[in-house]
Amino acid sequence: MTAIAVSIEGLKYYPENIPLLCVAAKSCIANRYLSEARLYIDKAIKLQVGNPIAHEIHADLLVLEGMPGEAIKSYRQSQRLRPDGDEVQKKIDHARYRMNRLRPKDGTRGARVKFPEEMARAGQLERDGKGAEAEDIYRRILRRDPDHVEAMRHLAAIAAQHQKYRDAEVFLQQAVKVSPDYARAWLELSVAQLNDDKLEEAIESARKVVELAPDSAEAHLALGNAQARADWPAQAAESYRAALDIVPEHAGAFSGLGQQLKTIGRQEEAIEVYRQSIKCDPTNAEPYWSLANMKTFRFDDSDLGVMQEMLESEKISDQSAVQLCNALGFAYESRKEYDRAFYYFHKGNSQQRALESYDPVETEAATGRHIEIFTPEFIEARDGKGACDDAPIFIVGLPRSGSTLLEQILASHSEVDGTHELSDLGMVVRSLPQRSPKHRFPDNLPDLAGKVWASLGEAYIARTQKYRRGAPRFIDKNPNNFIHAGLIRLILPNARIINAKRHPIDSCFGSFKQLFAKGQPFTYDLTEIGEYYVQYQRVMDHWHEVMPGFILDVQYEDVVNDVEGQVRRILDFCGLPFEAGCVNFHTTQRAVKTASSEQVRQPIYSSSVNLWRRYESHLGELLDILEPLVRQE
Repeated sequence: MTAIAVSIEGLKYYPENIPLLCVAAKSCIANRYLSEARLYIDKAIKLQVGNPIAHEIHADLLVLEGMPGEAIKSYRQSQRLRPDGDEVQKKIDHARYRMNRLRPKDGTRGARVKFPEEMARAGQLERDGKGAEAEDIYRRILRRDPDHVEAMRHLAAIAAQHQKYRDAEVFLQQAVKVSPDYARAWLELSVAQLNDDKLEEAIESARKVVELAPDSAEAHLALGNAQARADWPAQAAESYRAALDIVPEHAGAFSGLGQQLKTIGRQEEAIEVYRQSIKCDPTNAEPYWSLANMKTFRFDDSDLGVMQEMLESEKISDQSAVQLCNALGFAYESRKEYDRAFYYFHKGNSQQRALESYDPVETEAATGRHIEIFTPEFIEARDGKGACDDAPIFIVGLPRSGSTLLEQILASHSEVDGTHELSDLGMVVRSLPQRSPKHRFPDNLPDLAGKVWASLGEAYIARTQKYRRGAPRFIDKNPNNFIHAGLIRLILPNARIINAKRHPIDSCFGSFKQLFAKGQPFTYDLTEIGEYYVQYQRVMDHWHEVMPGFILDVQYEDVVNDVEGQVRRILDFCGLPFEAGCVNFHTTQRAVKTASSEQVRQPIYSSSVNLWRRYESHLGELLDILEPLVRQE
């Protein structure tokens, strides 16, 4: 640590001294303070781009960060500036060895790249954003050499960019057939399969990567990502640990491990993982957000000081700023400093909204199209033509309205499998034929033949089989499925739908406070979230009118006030016998992925009821929009 201390002390007086910056960076690398090392070495290169030592140290850092390909470029730059640097060549050889672990072995058909000039030109076109021109070159290469693995890989990447994951999978399946020991192709195949929700296939492909490159952190990370998506949190945690054994400061592995530990209820271990992540990279905002997202964690004064200092940094990214604001909002809310908490929630959401794409007019129009199409006559003409399976129990509603609590209650029943927020119904919707881009769901429903309704229900049941654990019933807790209630009635008439409701302002403001990992773009503006709630209530009122008795509304506040009474009501609606374990839901050991994972592992509490009143002075626009609905409560 002495070298670090001496160089940092010297930099106080000579902040642009290149040798001191290099010593500081090298010392930080030796002690695995990689984020600090990057600050010093980036400054050194910026001040003197022709310094060979700075480029060599930069390359050393890139190797540790798991980017050996980029490291080789920096080592070569150092060589050009200092041709007599023999040690640099040894480092290049080592970096090449690390990079080649994900490449095909010598002697196989994928080992050497043919048509290098054409491939280089196509690669440049891709980097210039001219994917179509690059694609033409890759296809011409494949016509001349049908076994050209790199052309296949690049065509797969272009397909994936356009979310054509099945096309990407076709190219990559052929690539691994031609070059079965090409770990990089297996890795990309796993990612394509994961994006296409082929979870078991993604896991098997990732296992092949681990088999071919067991000392690559990237291989174990890919396996962990696939296992996490497949609801194998314990196995995913082990894969992330394996990645950390290879690259001890890997931010992605820390993030994945912490999330899986949180999912399976190992809260203290998750906290320790996030703390270790912060120690390895104090400038990384994500672990602070992850800690705040546990809802039951409390930051200390030193945490707050560090987060506020990071937020004031000019180098912080937009996404990191949003994460820090959200974490600070929850930190001050836990301290009952509500005005200050709102300041950070609002500041972060304003930045996040600028990163989102959301059109409230389209939401209103889509709601209107469902109401126009799903008339009593439309439903009656198709009633009874769906699949007879009664296994699914859908929990719908808006985020932060108690849906995870209802899921935990039902998943505590011996005849019900808990899953998570499934995307499979949306996949079924996207599989429907459409005559033109404008003729999309739900406008394409009147054209469907009678036999299609049952096939859609069967397709959903088949898709969701991979999440089940053998119980006769299972839960799909995707809140956004409220818009699909009419479709559910027609394709799965024996399914049950439970609508998780909460006081409109608590529901909306709860969502406003939550920074979602993805989706829910309407939640970052108080006006937009209020208008979204109005549309949600509009379509739910319609479903109750045209499908009376098909949906059960469950009010969060009623569950808080009378757990057993509401549990009996829910179970009766689902046709399930009463079990006391559903009342003692907090003792159920199961994986919970959502932001409420820690809260549903506690006995029910009422502290979140009417919490919005603490922020009432800031919610004028939301109150105005929801006032008619609040009067009806």
